[in-house]
Amino acid sequence: MKLAAVDIGSNAIRFQVSKILEYNGMIMFKKMEYVRFPLRLGEDVFRLGMISAEKEMKFIKLIQTFKNLFELYEVDDYMISATSAMRESKNGRDIVLKVKGLVGVDIDIIDGDKEAELINTVLHNELDDNSYIHIDVGGGSTELNLFVNRKKIAARSFKIGSVRRLQGLDAPEEWESMKQWVKDNIDKLPKPVTAIGTGGNIGKIFELGTTEKSKKDKRMISLKKIEEVQHNISQYSYEDRINVLMLNSDRADVIIPASEIYTSVMEFAKAKNMLVPEVGLKDGLMLMLYERNKHLHITDLDSIRNVNKYQK
Repeated sequence: MKLAAVDIGSNAIRFQVSKILEYNGMIMFKKMEYVRFPLRLGEDVFRLGMISAEKEMKFIKLIQTFKNLFELYEVDDYMISATSAMRESKNGRDIVLKVKGLVGVDIDIIDGDKEAELINTVLHNELDDNSYIHIDVGGGSTELNLFVNRKKIAARSFKIGSVRRLQGLDAPEEWESMKQWVKDNIDKLPKPVTAIGTGGNIGKIFELGTTEKSKKDKRMISLKKIEEVQHNISQYSYEDRINVLMLNSDRADVIIPASEIYTSVMEFAKAKNMLVPEVGLKDGLMLMLYERNKHLHITDLDSIRNVNKYQK
């Protein structure tokens, strides 16, 4: 079985095709294709309230390209989900309808709760009986989830994201609301609390701040190390971040704003360390697609191997 997932974020759009393999009672997701296209929809939406005609045209062309890849790879099912930028855009739903008419594919605009739920599905194997605060930073929003004994006890989405912060459009009252929510809820968790970070920026920070051995072992990084990497990156110009640190052009400017969100939430929660698993929204979409096509209600997620770890 072949499945395709598309994550339409505020800073970039991710496309993936995976082949589902079953061996000795285990389910493996083998990555066949992955594309990350830097179409920053949030740049328009958070400033103007809508997606510009220029980006709308590029977006439709991109979705048409993805549809062609669906057909070339002969995928059995697909799911396309849009998050913060599309759901806040005044013309987001009109564009979705236009894509349906012109391209013939469905796009689902999901809310913050659904976004967090999909990511949490693939986080399951990373959890144990300890306390965790999951921080997922996107271009337009940050989803926070609290876990104890592998069970979610609280969750909330905030309009604070890397692109929004880069543009200076992250409202002080939203920051205060997030800080208060964390402080009010963190007392419900047994101590210590460990952070879990998801999103492309924390993945890059982890890569820059850890050794090859650490990358192969438990993917853990300290708050102190994150702040150290953040400081080091800030010493480089935008051009040097691209040419010396080898960052993508659309990550080079948002990585510092994103790191400030991660470290702030860790400080609010008094979390000294962060686990950085290689999972994201597209992986949650893959599991949902698998469940939908196998008529399987996934209750024993331990029987499913980490989605990204085995996508080779």
